[in-house]
Amino acid sequence: MDDIFSNESMLDLFIYETTQNIEQIETSVLISEKENFFTPDAINEIFRAMHTIKGSSAIMKYDNIASVTHSIEDLFYYIREENSENIDCGLLADLVLKGVDFIKLEMEKVKNSDKLDGNPTELIEGIKSYLHSLKGEEDGVDTLDTNVNPIVKEHYCLPLDKNETNDNKKLYEAIIFFEDGCEMENVRAFGIIHHLKEITEEFRHIPENIIDNDNSVKIIREQGFTILFRSDKDYRELYDFFIGTTAFLRELELHELSEEQICGESDSTKMAVTQESPVKIPELKTKDELGQVPMESRSSHQSIISVDVVKLDKLMDLMGEMVIAEAMVTQNPELQGVKLNSYYKSARQLKKITGEMQDMVMSIRMVPLSASFRKMHRLVRDMSRKLDKKVELTLIGEETEVDKDIIEHISDPLMHLVRNAIDHGIEEPDVRVAVGKPKTGKITLEAKNVGSDVFIIVRDDGRGIDKEKVLQKARKNGLIRKSEKELTDKEIYNLLFLPGFSTNDEVTEFSGRGVGMDVVTKNLEAVGGSVSIDSVEGNGTVTTLKIPLTLAIIDGMNIRVGDAKYTIPTTSIRETFQAKADDLILDPEGNEMIMVRGECYPILRLHKLFEVKSDITDLTKGIMLIIEQDEKCLSLFADELVGQHQVVVKALPAYMKNLKRIDELTGCTLLGDGSISLILNTGGLLGM
Repeated sequence: MDDIFSNESMLDLFIYETTQNIEQIETSVLISEKENFFTPDAINEIFRAMHTIKGSSAIMKYDNIASVTHSIEDLFYYIREENSENIDCGLLADLVLKGVDFIKLEMEKVKNSDKLDGNPTELIEGIKSYLHSLKGEEDGVDTLDTNVNPIVKEHYCLPLDKNETNDNKKLYEAIIFFEDGCEMENVRAFGIIHHLKEITEEFRHIPENIIDNDNSVKIIREQGFTILFRSDKDYRELYDFFIGTTAFLRELELHELSEEQICGESDSTKMAVTQESPVKIPELKTKDELGQVPMESRSSHQSIISVDVVKLDKLMDLMGEMVIAEAMVTQNPELQGVKLNSYYKSARQLKKITGEMQDMVMSIRMVPLSASFRKMHRLVRDMSRKLDKKVELTLIGEETEVDKDIIEHISDPLMHLVRNAIDHGIEEPDVRVAVGKPKTGKITLEAKNVGSDVFIIVRDDGRGIDKEKVLQKARKNGLIRKSEKELTDKEIYNLLFLPGFSTNDEVTEFSGRGVGMDVVTKNLEAVGGSVSIDSVEGNGTVTTLKIPLTLAIIDGMNIRVGDAKYTIPTTSIRETFQAKADDLILDPEGNEMIMVRGECYPILRLHKLFEVKSDITDLTKGIMLIIEQDEKCLSLFADELVGQHQVVVKALPAYMKNLKRIDELTGCTLLGDGSISLILNTGGLLGM
């Protein structure tokens, strides 16, 4: 059976469910520590999550993870059963979070197919020591069994014959039905078998071979997973056991059997029951009264299934190809000017359906920012304790959704900004009190939709940014490109985003290593986003991230320059117009400028930038496009506007990136007539 452990689906399931449970545990611990009280619900939640991780990691033969979770599970079992009141919440939180960190580190090794070589001995001893203190025992009394049996062999199904050793044991039959769409029912059944050792050592199950038998999944889905076992536990304990250890449980039938009912029966025979009707899980709308962990009503989850990210990416690619194909049909140049009423009616319907499908596919890829936001609670907790500061984190708009690919690019910038706010921004408690502030500093993490973009704002009420110190460091490193008198406050603050810039003179655990805010800028530029910062010295700092909702399909304005075509995201275009000779001027250095309603904008000729031959060089003959980003504006000069369309963003070929600097380009797209259009990078153009 060793080959089952290389099964990728089983591994993916383990990684997914363990990650979810770890996040659940971490959230419960942080909330409990903040309130300085572990509620019964929180204790039950942590206990069950650890119990689940223990079982699944043991099945996967990750013994070090299983050992750690087993020790924490024992600790919370004692706390739950004894209703222990002399709990040091801070110490308990530290122990659990150390366990969480150990599991996270081992999980990264699992994902990278590395050897799980972490040594949990010291951690387990610390947990055991705390458990001994709760029990009033001397350290060194070993009450924890950390040698977790990694797997219960399928053939370990003892006969259920009656003898003198089991006179006090009763016979039971449990039939378990999993939620529709949970997938891998045989693996989940295998996990139940692993846990059976807690209540019995005598059992049989149907189907017998649940891993190697290809039909086992079908049998479990249609007939349920049936277990016949003998136990000295009472009915209520057994009922609680199955509810507490079975993930994705839809229905449980538990019956007590008489000895006569199994005499002569084969394993494949349906067993009779002593009760007239099966006992089923009640539809719970509140937390389980027995405290086995908050179990919300399952009915709302029955229509939800997990989908492989690779499949979503493939679906998105196909959707992009469909948008291109639709454009080829509806924008076919051969049909321009031809009166085909039925064709245009069909084309409009095709466009409508394509648009609706695109919206649906995009919505599937959208995920809330809540997971990324809530991770900051742990960061704030750890840093504030190590720096001896009091910090309170507030989350606003965490339900805001963005494309899953963008989430991956903003997690590190968010963490960096919050870390910076605590390290550089929030003052020590005595310093805050001295300047009339409360001891506890405040950091607010906010997300909100603004058109087709999402704004993420990191705000703190700390000491703010010392402009003179920033200028001094920038001057020393030769980073100032124009007269300091001409620099606005915002431009001074944005110097912080230059590579290697750091105002911290001391190297600490969190800063001063020359790896600064440029990490934020690089990650955001990769997804077409931007960052800006504002501050009031003594009153705090506000950093704003602007990111697009999605990267895959955008609304773009197509323009022509000579024989080449380019696309500009419509969200970057302020206005388009044809220039008048009276509005064109030259600055003292000979640069071309245009005056628009009293504002002067530099002109960038695209045919010169991209070295494209064009017959239209007179600025009054072509078209002007004012583009903007982060309050910077620029006037682009092109031959003509082609039209506004939805375009599918494709990555630039690798050879283009190797041949020349292409900061002014962000990708390319295929137009309806089959031609290629390069997508302009607004940020790159404005930075030139």
